[in-house]
Amino acid sequence: MNFLDKLKQFRDYEEQLKWEGTFADYLELVKKNPMIAQSAHSRVYQMIISAGVSEKDGHKHYHFFDGQIYGLDEAIERLVEEYFHPAARRLDVKKRILLLMGPVSGGKSTIVTMLKHGLEKYSWTDAGAIYAIKDCPMHEDPLHLIPPHLREEFFQETGIRIEGNLSPLNAMRLEKDYDGHIENVPVERIFLSEDKRIGIGTFSPSDPKSQDIADLTGSIDFSTIAEYGSESDPRAYRFDGELNKANRGLMEFQEMLKCDEKFLWHLLSLTQEGNFKAGRFALISADELIIAHTNETEYKTFISNKKNEALHSRMIVMPVPYNLKVSDEEKIYEKLISESDVASVHIAPHALRTAAVFSILTRLKESKSRGIDLIKKMRLYDGEIVEGYNAADIKELRHEFPDEGMSGIDPRYVINRISSAIIKKGVPSINALDILRSIKEGLDQHPSISDEDRARYVEYIALARREYDELAKSEVQKAFVYSFEESAKTLMDNYLDNVEAYCNSNKIFDPITGDEVDPDEKLMRSIEEQIGISENAKKSFREEILIRISAYARKGKRFNYKSHERLKEAIQKKLFADLKDVVKITTSSKTPDETQLKRINEVIARLVDEYGYNTTSANELLKYVGSLLNR
Repeated sequence: MNFLDKLKQFRDYEEQLKWEGTFADYLELVKKNPMIAQSAHSRVYQMIISAGVSEKDGHKHYHFFDGQIYGLDEAIERLVEEYFHPAARRLDVKKRILLLMGPVSGGKSTIVTMLKHGLEKYSWTDAGAIYAIKDCPMHEDPLHLIPPHLREEFFQETGIRIEGNLSPLNAMRLEKDYDGHIENVPVERIFLSEDKRIGIGTFSPSDPKSQDIADLTGSIDFSTIAEYGSESDPRAYRFDGELNKANRGLMEFQEMLKCDEKFLWHLLSLTQEGNFKAGRFALISADELIIAHTNETEYKTFISNKKNEALHSRMIVMPVPYNLKVSDEEKIYEKLISESDVASVHIAPHALRTAAVFSILTRLKESKSRGIDLIKKMRLYDGEIVEGYNAADIKELRHEFPDEGMSGIDPRYVINRISSAIIKKGVPSINALDILRSIKEGLDQHPSISDEDRARYVEYIALARREYDELAKSEVQKAFVYSFEESAKTLMDNYLDNVEAYCNSNKIFDPITGDEVDPDEKLMRSIEEQIGISENAKKSFREEILIRISAYARKGKRFNYKSHERLKEAIQKKLFADLKDVVKITTSSKTPDETQLKRINEVIARLVDEYGYNTTSANELLKYVGSLLNR
């Protein structure tokens, strides 16, 4: 199907979804599906959960935010469970402004953008269908037509509560055009759209002296006063402010706390009573979710001003900190790069991870109570197993600093430095060292970094490089082993045979001589010493391995060298130690002989085919690891 055919197909689909009828027809739809009449807050919540919810370790993950938001699962869970869910149930929370507060480039705007775009798409579905009084500039809820004295009876019959009063314009239309017969008022299905200003609005502060309150609440159309005779005639009023147009959906208040006070006070009655004052009319009802965002500095300034207490009490403040997981930070960079013009540039494996390690280190706070260094803390937060620590320790660490993640290096800075590295190097391939070098150079140009922080960040760059050095050596050594997994399995099987014999005080069968011999103590110790197992601790370590094997067997799971983190580390280090001299000689030779050259070409081919490098980055990796091994 070509593009023009797809356009025609969409137009046909659009026509198919359109609906128009009388209020009487609409009531029949509501009786069949009461969710049609849900509030704006409920619609947002239903939209989020309709995308799917999964649960792990007692925490919920909302799939609506997948692909755009990374590493903010806890903040998102709190946002949904403490605001959207209770607001959808008409609890008092719905009478509050939702304020997302966090550092720059932390994901606040992305969350709001996703909600706006999500609502647009959701309004095209059966579950998210929205109906409004036809030709109403505020897309008013048709149920507002039902007189207040009949609403309790309507609730008893349908279970639907009606909140809000008919707007001045529709009240006049009802009397003048339909003689008070609400059943004849036309109703249509609407589709939310920020571009068309239907149910989604955005308000951004500008110069307080020049910005007019009409931007929020609409204004008088002076050209029609002569026709209608009065400024208080609703037909002479333009209901085109952001609060008017965002009715039935969501309004984003950008940098809300930078606004002039006169704009903020208009939100007081809207949040508490669901209405606002405009022109010379009675209060105008509006059903909309107001979501604002600001940074921590602006927020602290705002709450320190006593004049803002009334507004502050009508806010639900949701902290949105930086992501604190290396693996998720890497995904953020991948997403930002994929959206840029440098997406075609080859970025060597572990380059983005190394940048992510640096970023996360700048956001973490050193623990005082646990005696744990930042690298271990970073690994624990990323879900890695760190010997001597468990889930309870991670929970304790997270509660030690409630504001952890509210400061540090933002993702945009790192992406800017990656872009700079690509342009500066001038080749279609960059590696971790190029990125770290660019990050370090950029620190001097960063206006908001203090000298103290700059010195600390340089230390974190060194830590990130050390982490990369270990990854680089491991990668090359794996590539030198023709079949690493097979070699690791063979070594582990040999070790386990000897451990089992040792723990059970048995002999072991020698397949070459056919004799029964004592367990190979030299082999077992050569592996255990790789991870610092002392002579005194060897027995308990070996017994621990057998217990783990037994536990796996009871669960019907297969034990391999990766099933025990410390055994895995020991096996890897033993294999690499045996291979180190070969790697060192081959990679550092300035004039490799024919055998060395053949091996180098094989390793490069393996790095390209199996590890994600290209020829340039693979060659650079080999040279760098060679220099490391020669130090």
